[in-house]
Amino acid sequence: MSQHTPPSSPDAADESSTAPAHPHRTIRSFVMRAGRTTDGQARALADLGPRYLLPFQQEALDYATTFQRRAPVVLEIGFGMGDATATIAQTLPDIDFIGCEVHEPGVGALLKHIGEKNLSNLRLIRHDAVEVLDHMIGPASLAGVHIFFPDPWHKTRHHKRRLIQAPLVAQLASRLAPGGYLHCATDWEPYAQQMLEVLSAEPTLVNTTDGFAPKPGYRPLTKFENRGLRLGHGVWDLVFKKR
Repeated sequence: MSQHTPPSSPDAADESSTAPAHPHRTIRSFVMRAGRTTDGQARALADLGPRYLLPFQQEALDYATTFQRRAPVVLEIGFGMGDATATIAQTLPDIDFIGCEVHEPGVGALLKHIGEKNLSNLRLIRHDAVEVLDHMIGPASLAGVHIFFPDPWHKTRHHKRRLIQAPLVAQLASRLAPGGYLHCATDWEPYAQQMLEVLSAEPTLVNTTDGFAPKPGYRPLTKFENRGLRLGHGVWDLVFKKR
């Protein structure tokens, strides 16, 4: 895999706060967490939000209108504070990115990155990802989906809250164009094994490797990930493609 290019598409990450959801239920794809919005994040929301923050709507986005060009589009679910998202968007200027996150401090932080890095290929949606998929992302319209470090919900009784579940994976696959990819990453091995099982069971997806994938060059190491690696913790990437 190229150092700076995600898996090929027909046209061409920070720790996530998401939790699982069923695309056809009213369960939300996130868990609300406490967090204070800093003055800088609030300024970014006020100054840059009108340009880069897309309001939730009941109809599919016209990507060419949204980005004022035609390019492959990648959706990220749960970008946390947005450090990795901004780095990827800066590294891959020929690809357009839509980041979905519900927490105001993270949205403000990524808007701040957008302003500092002058990123024209990144737009944000502050809304439940399940409803965004249902209404704003058209079928077979995405070149890729990123889900990096979703909440692992360690306790067995909470596994049902995990984001990567069969119904959502089927919904994500339906939004991928043929040849589009789904890239997940986690630092919790039992969750990695569940992800592998769930993704492998989706009939419209095929694994790009035998088991877990090498970390693609476009995904930067987060501070959290670097700290874990120094402590001997593992990180598992999974990259599947739409048939």
